[in-house]
Amino acid sequence: MARERILIIEDEASLVEVLTYNLKNEGYEVLSARNGQEGLELAQQKLPDLILLDLMLPGLDGLQVCRHLRSNPKTENIRIMMLTAKSEEIDEVIGFNMGADDYVAKPFKLKPLIHRIKAHLRQPSREPDAQDVINSHGIEIDRLHHTARADGKELNLTLTEFKLLWMLASHPGRPFSRYELLDTSRGVDANSLERTIDVHIRSLRQKLGDKSDLVETVRGVGYRFSREA
Repeated sequence: MARERILIIEDEASLVEVLTYNLKNEGYEVLSARNGQEGLELAQQKLPDLILLDLMLPGLDGLQVCRHLRSNPKTENIRIMMLTAKSEEIDEVIGFNMGADDYVAKPFKLKPLIHRIKAHLRQPSREPDAQDVINSHGIEIDRLHHTARADGKELNLTLTEFKLLWMLASHPGRPFSRYELLDTSRGVDANSLERTIDVHIRSLRQKLGDKSDLVETVRGVGYRFSREA
């Protein structure tokens, strides 16, 4: 069975070395590029399963690389995780609007990063653009434009709430444990994870208003999005 291939596009040599060493130890094939143009060409040639893409790159920056990848039919469905020292939520929104699947703020811990890489690679390949919008039970969620509406009224969701809603609504009826939802609440200490996820879910339900019962509690497990019409 072929090993899953990860491409690192990052200009910080020491970080590339550390990531390459640890990812190879996890059994992945690892490629690397030190600038945006080189990374873009390598992605088109090697078609990796996932790309770790730095935002601040020489030449083409990460957002430009992401835009090029998403506009090319050969590379449009490759999973992209952005790495950046910028941690403001607005920067995350811009990254997602350009088509990134995840956003990792530096500095980061290796174990949680590898956990998130594995979680992305367990999921099916990124779906075509038609699947970037979910319409269900009067809820419309647009992943590319980072908008969510209930009965036509826009919801003012935080980035974490939006990602939780997308994850749940993408798999109606499937229970998610709080640990599976960990990727949505980055940087959370494991000891406070359960409480933190519950706080985000409570806030999400409040903003859903009359639609709040669509986010169901599964006792002893976590949460799911209702299948009921």
